[in-house]
Amino acid sequence: MKIVAIVRARMGSTRLPNKVMMKINSVPMIELLFNRLSKSVNINQVVLATSNNENNQPLVEHIKSLGYEVFSGDENNVLDRYFHAAKLFEADAIVRITGDCPLVDSMLVDEVINGFIDTNSDYASNREPPTYPDGLDVEVVSIEALEEAHKKAKGDFQREHVTPYIINSVTYKNFYLKNSEDLSAERWTVDEPEDFNVVQNIFNFFHPTIDFSWKKVMQLRRSNPEVFTENRHLVRNEGSSMGKGQKLWTRAKRVIPGGNMLLSKRSEMFLPNQWPSYFQKAKGCRVWDLDGREYTDMSIMGIGTNILGYGNDEVDEAVLSAVKNGNMSTFNCPEEVYLAEKLVELHPWADMVRLARTGGEANAMAIRIARAASGKDKVAICGYHGWHDWYLSANLGDDNNLAGHLLPGLSSKGVPKDLKGSVAPFNYNRIDELEGIIKNHDVGVIKMEVSRNEESKDDFLTKVRKIANDNNIILIFDECTSGFRQSNGGLHKVYGVEPDMAVFGKALGNGYAITAVIGKREVMDVAQSTFISSTFWTERIGPTAALKTLEVMEKTRSWELITNIGKEIGEQWKKLGEKYQLPVKVSGLPSMIGFVIQSDDWLKYKTYITQEMLKNNILASNVIYVCTEHGQQEIDNYFQVLELIFKVISICENDDLSIDDLLEGPVCHSGFKRLN
Repeated sequence: MKIVAIVRARMGSTRLPNKVMMKINSVPMIELLFNRLSKSVNINQVVLATSNNENNQPLVEHIKSLGYEVFSGDENNVLDRYFHAAKLFEADAIVRITGDCPLVDSMLVDEVINGFIDTNSDYASNREPPTYPDGLDVEVVSIEALEEAHKKAKGDFQREHVTPYIINSVTYKNFYLKNSEDLSAERWTVDEPEDFNVVQNIFNFFHPTIDFSWKKVMQLRRSNPEVFTENRHLVRNEGSSMGKGQKLWTRAKRVIPGGNMLLSKRSEMFLPNQWPSYFQKAKGCRVWDLDGREYTDMSIMGIGTNILGYGNDEVDEAVLSAVKNGNMSTFNCPEEVYLAEKLVELHPWADMVRLARTGGEANAMAIRIARAASGKDKVAICGYHGWHDWYLSANLGDDNNLAGHLLPGLSSKGVPKDLKGSVAPFNYNRIDELEGIIKNHDVGVIKMEVSRNEESKDDFLTKVRKIANDNNIILIFDECTSGFRQSNGGLHKVYGVEPDMAVFGKALGNGYAITAVIGKREVMDVAQSTFISSTFWTERIGPTAALKTLEVMEKTRSWELITNIGKEIGEQWKKLGEKYQLPVKVSGLPSMIGFVIQSDDWLKYKTYITQEMLKNNILASNVIYVCTEHGQQEIDNYFQVLELIFKVISICENDDLSIDDLLEGPVCHSGFKRLN
């Protein structure tokens, strides 16, 4: 019987790239593994099975230089790779080994092989159930069983992990080697940097010997536990249950503060430890994750950037044309003029426009201009206006000042303390609070969202306008979020109240980076007396995307479509709440609609909703940013699943079931929290 050990390895690990070639005492980890396997009495040949991705070439060349054979095959179908390698090297049985387990013990391998031979089995392993340390897994498979699995295995999981079809089949004779003591909690595999450090510590201890037994390592574990502490928090085989996106998110948090660039997109805001986190493609209201799984996006649609859906053909074609003709030049792009003219046309009260790339930039620019025009520093604010010092200074001395303006608990660390008192917040529909600020401070600017979670009551916006007029204060409407959702332009057009300045973003470019500050000439022209300038405010893609987006919006009357869809969604939420006797509160603009179940367990319920929706290939929490691609089928599918979830939640609210027992991971975050 020819027994071939096939080592699976590649360079493109999601969590720890190039790990198999990382060196321990100047020797690549994969070489240490091959050297240890070569000590096996029963193995006739050790080969590498890798993917045909060119990134693996350094690995291939190194293994060949050591005198071992290599088979390169399908990147994603590991079972196919194993089968063809086994056939190529004429194996009667194969030993399956993973390349990130350099402590695999040749004597333990031989024990499993002996059990396989002595019992005349089709499959043998020491991992069903696991009783040996993680990193010592050995599987032996007959060529007949491997061939049948290759023909009949279904789904990505079975083909990626090679043996699930065989393990779960009742037709095969199996042998399982069990240790007398359950050591499955020990972790000697290498998936994370902490794992590598532990394994490196072990090899360093035994250096220069490399063929020490796993029992010797266990003795070290008991005599020197500090060697093994660094990866104690990691869970056995979590990688097999984690998608590529989850693995990449773990990796991201090591090199990016907070894991990513936008708080609202952190996985912890949705479903900690389970959220797919990253996309490879998006179209319409569909998103595909890194594993190729398709979802319907019934959540935040790119944080509200894609009113026309992802990858709108007309907008993308315009952008591609701009890229083809050159995005940047020493000259200015003409599109910025065309866009400025269009925005003034849509808002006749405005005369001039400045463009930027992000909402935070545009809001900071607007404040700079308004302060310069008013000659005063003090600003009264209502709502959320970005991350810059001028805004966050409202929390100097009291971190709760901005608690009602989208996110609670925003720290003012890093904001100059001299800015304390320069910004005073007031709550929406509280004209008395604004009047108090005006009475006690020499305010030059009022900056506010037109509406977010509630409508203007008792002519609130009209009264704000009058206060601004009476006190010679510049009024800025921040429409980064609300713009183009209920009208062809700013939401202020619906209320019939005109500001002195307005800020637009998000939906303006349908996913491309473009924001705008518009205003009256006597205000905007002051921009020339202060310094406001940035290189990438002059690129071509953003204005081009905005022009085409506005054109498509007008053609489809997108604001009417998304408003009507949002109203329908809100009504269905209310009906579900009534049906299952849940206190559901619906709020927000119709096209940015959200709900809460008024309960002490709300965050847990929100997490449960996301968890169960994800199982049904739907991205959802409690907020939907509507796009024109949300059709009746998507809405019906969403509510079909949501009704089942609401039914369970109602049982939990009646204390007949605990929501804690239903959650498969931690509860989602509700605001800013440090992650790393």
